[in-house]
Amino acid sequence: MQPEYIIIHQQVAPYVAHIQLNRPKELNALNLQLMTELKDALKILDADDSVRAIVISGNEKAFAAGADIKQMAGKSAMDMFNTDQFSTWDTIKKIKKPLIAAVSGFALGGGCELVMLCDMIVASETARFGQPEIKIGVMPGAGGTQRLTRAIGKALAMEMVLTGRYITAEEALKAGLINRIVPVELYLQEAVKLATEIAALSPLAVKMAKESVLKAFDSSLEEGLHFERKNFYLLFASDDQKEGMQAFVEKRTPVFKGK
Repeated sequence: MQPEYIIIHQQVAPYVAHIQLNRPKELNALNLQLMTELKDALKILDADDSVRAIVISGNEKAFAAGADIKQMAGKSAMDMFNTDQFSTWDTIKKIKKPLIAAVSGFALGGGCELVMLCDMIVASETARFGQPEIKIGVMPGAGGTQRLTRAIGKALAMEMVLTGRYITAEEALKAGLINRIVPVELYLQEAVKLATEIAALSPLAVKMAKESVLKAFDSSLEEGLHFERKNFYLLFASDDQKEGMQAFVEKRTPVFKGK
């Protein structure tokens, strides 16, 4: 079935796919259907050997301005518990290929949480990040209190979560939340460029490197180092390692096949 709320571009560059959130009238508010479509598309692309990196974007006005409040307003605690909407987020977190968020305009609430679920963030000059759930009597529920704090530190995260204040792209860059800022007309192009650079490398090494970096957030240093070394050794069983090192010795560009 063709998705209704996302647009999938299979090859916007060699080995790079692009998923665009597409509810423009609602500023790409994240309802259950959109998140399910996004999860399903990411799972398919994650298993596709012709894709090595994935860009997720909204439009110039908004990456996503939050969750769909209309869909939640009348729900009870048990309704929310039984819906288990966060299982979709847990699946997205397990995507092995690099996810790059291309952000312009608002990335608020669930939109900011989805951005932080990605591995890298390219933002336009107009990007605004925030967790304004407190203003409607709730709090972040898809990682906003946890990932934001890990990304930018306690003081700023506490201010954003407890007041609902948005931060600019410049503040986000200074705080370490995003990778770079570019003009509005270039934000998607720059994200695809970054994805293309990664996609040219060994997909096996990229997956294991991503996995190892993420391990740093849920393990001790000793456990993380042990995990890193196991992945490092394992890559010596790959053809890509042999190709990469041989190409280095021969002073040529390696051709990685993901084997």
